[in-house]
Amino acid sequence: PPNPSRALGHQYKTQQLHCLNTTFVGELIPNLFDMRTLKLTIACLFATIFTFAGISPNEKEALIALYNSTNGSEWNSTWDISSSVDTWYGVTIENDAVVELNLQFNNLNGTIPNQIGELTQLRKLNFGFNKLTGNIPTSIKNLKALSSLELFMNGLEGNIPVELGELSQLESLKLYSNKLSGVIPTSIMGLTNLKELLLGSNFLSGTIPNEVYMLSKLEKLSLMDNKLEGEIPVELAQLSNLEELLLSSNQLTGDLPMEFMNLSKLNTIMVSDNNLNQDFTSVSGNNPPGLIFIELQNQNATATMDIEKE
Repeated sequence: PPNPSRALGHQYKTQQLHCLNTTFVGELIPNLFDMRTLKLTIACLFATIFTFAGISPNEKEALIALYNSTNGSEWNSTWDISSSVDTWYGVTIENDAVVELNLQFNNLNGTIPNQIGELTQLRKLNFGFNKLTGNIPTSIKNLKALSSLELFMNGLEGNIPVELGELSQLESLKLYSNKLSGVIPTSIMGLTNLKELLLGSNFLSGTIPNEVYMLSKLEKLSLMDNKLEGEIPVELAQLSNLEELLLSSNQLTGDLPMEFMNLSKLNTIMVSDNNLNQDFTSVSGNNPPGLIFIELQNQNATATMDIEKE
């Protein structure tokens, strides 16, 4: 005899299905109904997962750590951390990963958390024009995809991490106008994709690394307004793509290498306010490199201290 129906009090007729001399007795219609419901439920579940797929928990925790360590509630454009991450100001997401973090001019006040190193797919990081303090975390070395690191116009202190030399994809490094000290790490000279290296207006000491010639793609180099000493390395003349060279307001000695005249793309050079054997004017504009070497007689050169351009 057929089993009584158990589905939500509804009565269904049972059927017998004979197949290959085997008799199946059961509630055929409810079973078909349950199977369709199960398939629909699974389909909806997958649709929900893919529709609301987001960044990894580690990445979200890194962003929240940044929010907490820089007084996020007081940002100019703050985050509603209860809402979806893709709605957060300055955060760009591709393929469920954070690829850009643009929070310049946003009143970040505090330190950069170590968790920043969890954003391993990040290609651009811009915290310029804020109130960041403390050290640059060494965990930034984990951001192997990073092509642009901009931490300028803050109050960052300590040494430039040697670990930055591990960011082989980096094209732009802007750390100017902070309180960074110590020497320029030689490891940075291994960043052969660099086009911009702007370290001006800090408290950097020591000499300009001779290995600077390795930065063959470099277009802009600013080391102005530091405490650098020693001679200007002739190796700079090997940077055939160099357009801007800002070395003014340091303690550099010796002569300006004549080899600089071979830098055909160079249109801006500032070397005034140093301890060079001769005083030179600051030249900016589409002038022949030879004009750089105009010696000023009986007076000191006065440099126009232009603000470094982004």
